[in-house]
This record gives sequence, structure tokens and C-alpha cells, in this order.
Amino acid sequence: MNRTGRVLLSLVLSATTVGVAEAAEITIKPVTVPEMKAVFGQIQPRNSVAARARLSGSLTAVKVTEGDIVQAGDVIAEIKDDKLDFQIKAIDAQLLGLQASLKDARAELDRAERLVRSGATSTQRLDQLRTQADVIVNQIGTAEAQRSVIVQQAAEGAVIAPASGRVVSVPATTSAVIMTGETIAEVAGGGFFLRLAVPERHAADLRQGSKIRIDAAGKPLTGTLAKIYPLIEGGRVTADVEVENLDTQFVGGRVLVEVPVGERQAIRVPSTAITTHAGVDFVTVKEGGGTVQRAVLAGEPMGGEAETTVEILSGLAEGDIVVTP
Repeated sequence: MNRTGRVLLSLVLSATTVGVAEAAEITIKPVTVPEMKAVFGQIQPRNSVAARARLSGSLTAVKVTEGDIVQAGDVIAEIKDDKLDFQIKAIDAQLLGLQASLKDARAELDRAERLVRSGATSTQRLDQLRTQADVIVNQIGTAEAQRSVIVQQAAEGAVIAPASGRVVSVPATTSAVIMTGETIAEVAGGGFFLRLAVPERHAADLRQGSKIRIDAAGKPLTGTLAKIYPLIEGGRVTADVEVENLDTQFVGGRVLVEVPVGERQAIRVPSTAITTHAGVDFVTVKEGGGTVQRAVLAGEPMGGEAETTVEILSGLAEGDIVVTP
């Protein structure tokens, strides 16, 4: 063998020695993993409040539409009752008449007080005029209070957003005749969550506080099972899941959720132990005095550990020794 051949052989042997030295052996032992049930969760608002009319009349303006974001106290619609304007004008005219009457009554009262001092009229007449002036003053107060009530009624034609959130429905239209208490818009606020309907056979396996895997339009998220309702309807138990960074553009949208409903035994190996050739997954297994490539059926990657592991559905058994690079 020439010198070049010896050098190449030396490099190959050196690389082989390093590879063997760095190789690790793992003895397969089944581990307990949660059994997951795939269901659909529906995006629901924590609070859904109706913005209702406080005044009967014609809907003159609707300032929001579905999907708009509103703050509590915003004016989202206006209702007008023309009769209130006429009533205010009538009371204003009444007040003008009462003020004129009060002016005359006070003039009469001043004249009577001078006459009493000179003895030209009686004290009884003075008391009558004083009482008459007091009555007119009280009538003016009553009319002003009535006017304030009507003005407040007219101001209640402004439909106020009852909470901060997103407008999900606006059933009313402009120029419609609205009755008191009728819904003008529906506002979803207070945050959003996922509502699940899980088959009742899994009800006993649900645990409050469990971590939930969520596939939100291809975006993986993690939620927490916040509440389990005791009432079973239609063969399903209802549960709520709290999720951060949940897309709430579409209220009522469905999202794929995986719920833990039990436990099972699984075989898992590091993802680095799997190699793929011609579309088939292989794992290096120690047999006798050497190693062999064994075909396996790999499942989904499973995180949450120091390194990502993959569940092996078939091809490995307890006690097998896997060699990893």
C-alpha cells in the first residue's frame, strides 16, 4: 500500500473511532404519556352584552357595524322621538306665562306692602298676595322639573355601548321604529376563551388545570382547562379553555383542540436516532455484537423535554438498545 493509501486509511479509522466514541446507547423503556382526544373548540366571548334602546322612537343613526371595536360608554346609535321636542316647547311656553304671572304677583305684593304700612289695605289682603306669589313660584319649579325629565328622556335616545369589546351583531337598521328595551347591537367583551363539547364517556378523565394543545389555523398554541361544567347536554360535557394570543377576529369560529382524556404507555426515542431512507424511517439497534438498521413507524414529535423525542408506534419493543449518533 502506498503512502497516500495509508494516510486515507488512517483518516477513515480515526473518524470511525471518534464516531463510536461519541455514540450513545439507550435502553427502551415505555413511558406514560397522556391520551389525547381531538375535538373542536368554539371561540366565545367571556361576556356578551346587548346594547338596548332606552327610548322608543325612530332610529336616526347607527354608528357601528359588525366587527368594530368599541369602548364602554361610546355612543353607537341614536334614537329620536319628535313628541319630546313638542313637549319641551310646550313647557317652555308655560314657563314664560308663569314667569310673567310671577312678575305681576310680586308687583302687586310690593304695592300691598306699601298700602299696609299706610293703613290703606288689610293684612289679610297682603297674605293672599304673598300666597299667590308662592304658588306661582312652586308652579315654575314643577314645570322646570317636568322639562328636565323630558330633556333626560331625549338624551336617553343615545344608545351607549355597555362594555368594551367587539361588535358581533347589529340587528337594527336606520329609520326603523324602536321600542324601549329592543336590542340595537351585541357587544362581546371581557376577553375570549374556547368552549369545548367533549363526549360524556371522557368526562371522568377531564382535569381542571390540564394543559391543552391547540391548532389555531396552523399556529400551535397551549391553553389551560379552566372550568368543567357539571351539566351534560346531548351526551356531551362542556368545558372552557383559557388561551393566550388567541385570534378573536371571528367570534364563534371553530379551532381544533387536543384534550387529555387518560394515560397510555408509549415508546419514545430522540429525534436524532431516526434516519430516513427512501421514505422509510430507520433506527439503529444493537443486536448481538453489532448494530442493525431496523425499520420503524414513527409518530408525531413530542416536545417538553431536554430534546425533542418521537413516539415509535411499531418496530421497537421494551428492552431494545437504540444507538444514537
